[in-house]
Amino acid sequence: MNFDDFRSWAHRAADWSADYLTSLRSKPVRAQVRPGDIARQLPGAAPEQGEPMSAIFQDFENIIAPGMTHWQHPRNFSYFPANSSPPSVIAELLTATMAAQCMLWQTSPAATELETKVLDWLRQMLDLPADFQGVIQDSASSATLCAVLTARERALEWRGNAQGLSKLPTIRVYGSEHVHSSIDKAIWIAGIGQENLVKIPVNDKLEMDADLLEKAISDDRAAGLIPALVVACLGGTSVGASDNIRAVCQVAKKHNLYVHVDAAWAGSAMICPEFRSLMDGVELADSFVFNPHKWLLTNFDCSAHFVRDPADLVKTLAIQPAYLKTKGRESVINYSEMSVPLGRRFRALKLWFVIRAYGVEALRALIRSHCQWARDLSVKIEKDENFELVTPPFLSLLTFRYAPHGACDLDALNENLIQAINDDGRLYLTQTLHEGNYVIRFQVGQTYTTEQDVIDAWDIIRQIANDLDKDNS
Repeated sequence: MNFDDFRSWAHRAADWSADYLTSLRSKPVRAQVRPGDIARQLPGAAPEQGEPMSAIFQDFENIIAPGMTHWQHPRNFSYFPANSSPPSVIAELLTATMAAQCMLWQTSPAATELETKVLDWLRQMLDLPADFQGVIQDSASSATLCAVLTARERALEWRGNAQGLSKLPTIRVYGSEHVHSSIDKAIWIAGIGQENLVKIPVNDKLEMDADLLEKAISDDRAAGLIPALVVACLGGTSVGASDNIRAVCQVAKKHNLYVHVDAAWAGSAMICPEFRSLMDGVELADSFVFNPHKWLLTNFDCSAHFVRDPADLVKTLAIQPAYLKTKGRESVINYSEMSVPLGRRFRALKLWFVIRAYGVEALRALIRSHCQWARDLSVKIEKDENFELVTPPFLSLLTFRYAPHGACDLDALNENLIQAINDDGRLYLTQTLHEGNYVIRFQVGQTYTTEQDVIDAWDIIRQIANDLDKDNS
């Protein structure tokens, strides 16, 4: 492809993208395909000779696009969002065009310095203390792994990386029953082991019980184990469970443990001052992570990881062979030394485009609207005699279940309901287990969602539930 062809096809791709985004509302949210449907339409081996772009693009439109679940659909109320926006998409195009490997300051000075600046903007937007320094990771899972590794090394007096773990004391990590599964995975990867992740029960507010946390730490220390890390939850995936960060930090600091706050989804809402009481005590934590790619209109992947002492993170992760040194520039930041991968994309550019294009107040307004629409929906659910609100809105996340009078197996009924909703195509919802019960999650957060979409969603849910009753009668 020569550059004239590139220009033509880039315009074609831009037109397709604009048409796609403006037509999403008419498409089924979840891909209406069965396992293997896409693979059967693809050749079994790569072509020996290049094919024309017209054929490739046609197959993209006819085979690939119909097999995609539409994450930017305004009635996608599943999981947590993976937001996007036109300014972010444009920045991604520019990033892909330059195709820079931004591992060191010298490999792209602007990428490093923009990352430093835009992360400090974010820090101020969240009102985090000035001594927190940010780095962009690919996801909160990676940031959590970094926190686990750093806490492990601190607790082992920096012997883990050098000596391996086999002959060193056993490390213990603590979190509530509502921490994300990425914490479990980080424990595996860090060599600490699943048995050493201690799940602390929660109170009636779904907060980690600080007294039980203190007892677990003391008991482990008395048994010759090494308590190293507490992971505090802010906006858990299942129902939005959040810990009392101040109480958790006070216990952890008493025992000299590292504290990592996982606010992957809910952290974006902290740009709104009225929600910041949820992170009271964060100034006592050692690290904090949230994902702008979830609720700040920035394309996946872009995770903001803030650490109080970047030197500990660098000491844990940095490897500096001769070919990675920058002579005469020893004072610069090399962000690859604060991440697990050596290679780094220019993620800061899209975040910079988004913040500048919308401004902080417009981003606040979007989040406030989503939270208000979730509260409005919760009122309707409570008033409907056939449904029950299981957990009230935490920011823009709530859970409910269908519970008509006389129904016996509510778990099976709600499993059938959510399957019918998702097969219908007009909405996409997900489920979870709460206190042993099968419940339906509803999370408002997509870029293009309107208040009417939430209103229509409730009508669709009730309609499908009613149809389900007729089919079963």
